[in-house]
Amino acid sequence: MAQPAELPSAKPIAFGSRIVVQPPLTRLGTGPGLVIIRPAGFSDYQAKTKTLDPEPLQKWAEEGFAVAQITLDAQDKNTEILHSLNSAQKHLQDLLECTSDKSFGLIVYGSRSDYGGLSGDAFCTLAPETIKAVVFFDTWESKEGQKLLLHAASYQRDTFTEDDTQTAYFYPDIVSSGFIVPGHPDFKISTAGVAHTRGLAFLKKNIGGPYFDLEKIWDEHTYYEFGDRSVEKTMATMVQEPYVNHVPTMTGGIGRARLSHFYLHHFIFNNPDDTALELISRTIGTDRIVDEFIFCLTHVKQVDWLIPGIPPTGKPLRIPFTSVVNIRGDRLYHEHIAWDQATVLVQLGLLPEYLPFPYSLPDGTVPAAGKRFEYRVPAAGVETANKLQNEHEFESNEMIGFKIREVDDR
Repeated sequence: MAQPAELPSAKPIAFGSRIVVQPPLTRLGTGPGLVIIRPAGFSDYQAKTKTLDPEPLQKWAEEGFAVAQITLDAQDKNTEILHSLNSAQKHLQDLLECTSDKSFGLIVYGSRSDYGGLSGDAFCTLAPETIKAVVFFDTWESKEGQKLLLHAASYQRDTFTEDDTQTAYFYPDIVSSGFIVPGHPDFKISTAGVAHTRGLAFLKKNIGGPYFDLEKIWDEHTYYEFGDRSVEKTMATMVQEPYVNHVPTMTGGIGRARLSHFYLHHFIFNNPDDTALELISRTIGTDRIVDEFIFCLTHVKQVDWLIPGIPPTGKPLRIPFTSVVNIRGDRLYHEHIAWDQATVLVQLGLLPEYLPFPYSLPDGTVPAAGKRFEYRVPAAGVETANKLQNEHEFESNEMIGFKIREVDDR
């Protein structure tokens, strides 16, 4: 197997013990400036994480930002904060890969209690005028000329007043500001993902990017999968540690090594030659593309990822698919791919029209002696794809008339 194309390799630059600057980790290589502040106590959490989510410094650099990270102790006073903020911004302005001059973003991780030595709303009052957008995880206030986005637990709702400059999202399943930090005891992976997308959209809007052509990135990836059929080129379109999950069969790969192995041995060369995708709809968001499409192939070989363990039947398949693709910066992070496995089995002739119903009916009725109940399997064949393509192709609701039947038990 040929070696995958090299990933962006810009190294972080340390300025003393407090500040680290990370150039963008994208193929583009340049981007607007972002300052992130974290409590010193957060520095050890990443070593404990069991997810692919990288630490914030790397994650925001993969999103296309030039990032300056400031680490603060709880004992630090306002004077240290002011000096660190000004120094971080100056280092970004001096960085060739940073495209910002007068519009920067700021993210403050942790809660007020993590910064015990600070007075009041120190971050906002001390931030340079060039900080135009601030993301917090506790109830701080912004100053004139700043936009503020708050992510917080639901119980904090009463302490926040939303207006034209301040927006808040409250989450019922989080217990602390640590929900966003991988490895933190309170990390919530799904909620953190939602909050990250919201924060990304907020920063892009208020500091002018970075913006990428998500559709072009996704089309490039699928071309290398199904057109060029190149494992190394496919992997080169993805972040350092990506993953793919085919929901019905739980096939795919988690992390670069395992996903590369999956693509090589079970996917890219595993698809029949006539494999084709017919796009039905495409929705493009801040960092995601959602596609509806029909996946078409003739089952002339065993397709491990789609119908594992089933020998070739020679039958044609047209399968409605949905894909949710997360793009971080200008490369893919993950794919969640789903389809109706029942329609696949119906089209292959491997799912019976009726199956045993091993329960009594709601009114307590049981089968007579020597009899059994059967239910009509609520699944359709190629009609599912044809109706997705043309809603008038087949009548709706015909399965609603299906009934339990009683047959000889043999």
